[in-house]
Amino acid sequence: MTETFYALLPDRAVIRVSGPDRVSFLQGLVSNNIETISAEKSGYGALLSPQGKFLFDFFVYQQDEDSLLIECERGEDGARAADLFKKLRMYKLRAKVELTDVTDSYDVVAVFGKNALSSLSLPDTPGSTAGFANGIKAVDPRLTAMGARVLLPKNGLAEMAAIGATESDVEAYHQLRVSLGLPNGSEELEIDKAILLENGFEELNGVDFKKGCFMGQELTARTKYRGLVRKRLLPITITGTAPAPGTAIMNGDKEAGIIRSVHGDGGLALIRLERVSKGDELLADGAKITVNIPDWVSLPESAA
Repeated sequence: MTETFYALLPDRAVIRVSGPDRVSFLQGLVSNNIETISAEKSGYGALLSPQGKFLFDFFVYQQDEDSLLIECERGEDGARAADLFKKLRMYKLRAKVELTDVTDSYDVVAVFGKNALSSLSLPDTPGSTAGFANGIKAVDPRLTAMGARVLLPKNGLAEMAAIGATESDVEAYHQLRVSLGLPNGSEELEIDKAILLENGFEELNGVDFKKGCFMGQELTARTKYRGLVRKRLLPITITGTAPAPGTAIMNGDKEAGIIRSVHGDGGLALIRLERVSKGDELLADGAKITVNIPDWVSLPESAA
């Protein structure tokens, strides 16, 4: 029985950034170090507001010697990708950069399961990247347990069968994702409100504090160095009828968090660390909520 699965991710878009200033242009905007992106290494990062609040997250790949690819949320009717495209174009100014929406040229595929990386001949190293069937294969830059991401030229899904992967569906992908504690853009991160470090970006290789300035850096750095993280996006297990996203999680008469997403009997919730202790009985609209802390999460000592 196969231990490798793949799922087409229809809610993803791809934007090409080409031209001689492509790296320096993105370097001043994005939370991660774009200078490290190469044919062998892909990355994950975010674009923030000047005030340091979340706007977009995405993966960055090198397409060729002159181009980078941004894999981002598509959104309903392409709205999220269009907003990101407009934002990048706004900051382009005189940079020698060309922006092109190439979503129609690619299928974005998640490959997951016990043998996902070995099936693709990829090492257990976040972001490790190589060419694949005229496209790109990359270990998930956030967490190797999530498997890999593949950008395939349209109508190339037969390549998945060729590596011995079994077709799955996007819900199976999301159930694994939330169990590992990985956010999916605006599904769990409130636009213009969410803070990167409350949502795991430091541990998930999504922010580089040594790269120099980027938009929103001041708040992000202050949050880190002043120890201001009081909430964390964490996996939850739901026992009972699943509450809707946005439902408050209660610890007695105190609000302990907010459910951000639900997939199967799990989901992600933004938890107020000071209001949850081990063994507490948490409820959300009558359902029992258990908070899980993945191994990769680093909590303040008082909240661990």
